[in-house]
Order: sequence, then structure tokens, then C-alpha cells
Amino acid sequence: MRRFFRASGGKFVRIAAYNICMKKLSAKHRILLACGAVAAALAFTVGMCVYALARTASGISRMTIVIDAGHGGIDGGVVGRKTGTKESDINLSVSRLLQAEFEEAGFLVVQTRPTEAGLYGAATAGYKKRDMQRRAEIIHENAPAAVISVHQNFFPVSSRRGAQVFFRETNELSHTLACSIQTALNEMPECVERSEALKGDYYMLNCNDYPSVIVECGFLSNAADEALLVTREYQKRLAEVICRGTIAFLAAGATGD
Repeated sequence: MRRFFRASGGKFVRIAAYNICMKKLSAKHRILLACGAVAAALAFTVGMCVYALARTASGISRMTIVIDAGHGGIDGGVVGRKTGTKESDINLSVSRLLQAEFEEAGFLVVQTRPTEAGLYGAATAGYKKRDMQRRAEIIHENAPAAVISVHQNFFPVSSRRGAQVFFRETNELSHTLACSIQTALNEMPECVERSEALKGDYYMLNCNDYPSVIVECGFLSNAADEALLVTREYQKRLAEVICRGTIAFLAAGATGD
């Protein structure tokens, strides 16, 4: 969720005074201050990575992230208008790349659907309900720090595009996580339609009380989005950004911000 601040007259005065002081500083000091600011920003962004790795090194159990690749098996989800690519295949690819990002940062990752198969057992009546229930069981078995369900969107109007993150309205932590990921997605160079995190009434959000989001990576009904989503390069960038947004959320919680 975006926050807008209106600067007061007092703040403008302080900024002016700061500018005067900066002019009096030597070039060396200005460089040192700039480097310090950059270092502080980097420390915040990767703070949770260090925290997770430190927990591992000290023998403390690692934070767990559950990644849920939507659909699977006979349930392929939506299909790309141009390429015919199944949503379930893209979901699995992005989820595997996302797993690699989190594991590199020191987290333990559990995939609800690690293969192309669904979680329903036999493809008989009620398979969808069994599939969803098994996903919920995996989440509860692992008590995760965050749950990220990966999906692709589709809309009758083909001009609609862009990534959207959904959260359960009654779960404040899920809302905060969704806003953090959505902000990171909005900053991608490919983002032409910025979105706010959106309320959603979906099983994967309602089946648990952990910080949980559904990330709709883009619209397979839009030619431009589809052209990006089917490429491994863009899928990897999505994974990096989703991971970064999640880590920012976790880092803020760890530091009490």
C-alpha cells in the first residue's frame, strides 16, 4: 500500500540547512556520506538474508517459506492466447526459480506441488477439493513464515495486463506482505500498469492464518504479458522480485518496523 507524506515548512527548513552543510563538506566527506546511505539501504534489503543465514549457522532452525505452484495435473489452469502455454507449467517454473532464490538467501523452502502432477491422487470426482485440501495440509505441517501461491491471470478484455498480488482482508500480515511484493513488482522495468495489492476471497488465502498471498504474475490473455511470461529470463526476474519483496516484509517484522 502506498503511503504519501506532505512535507511541512519545518521539514523544508531542515532540508535547506542540510544542503548548506553539504556544500561546506569536502568532496571526500560527501562521498563517504553517500556510501553510508547506500550501505544502509542495502543493509535493510538484505537484512533478513543475513538473519536467516545466521540462524542456520548457529544451529537454529531456518525460517520456512511455502511456495504453492497453482493448478497441476489435469488442471492446467488458464491457457495463453498466442502460445497455448498452460498456466500450470509457468506456475511450476516460476515456483522452482523462486525456491532457488529463497534457498540462496538461507531459507528452508517447501513446495506444495514440486512436479507437474496434481495433489489429488486419482483423477476422480472431487479431485479439485482433494488437491486444495492437501495444499492446506502442507502449509499447516510446516508453520511457514510466509506462503506464496504462484498463478497467472486471464481476463476477457485482452488489454488488461500486469502483476497483481492478493491477500485476505482479515489477515493484516498477509496485507502487509502483499503490499511489499506488489511494490517490488511495480518497480520492474516491464511494469506498465501499476497495481495496488488487492483483497481476495480464495481458498489458499482462507485456509490458514500465516502471512499468505496469491501472486498473479501477469495476464496470459494479453499478448505482451504472455510473451514475457513464457520466457525463462522474465520468470527468473519475477522470482527475484517476489523474493525481494518477501524478504523486505520479513526484515521489517524482525526489526519491529
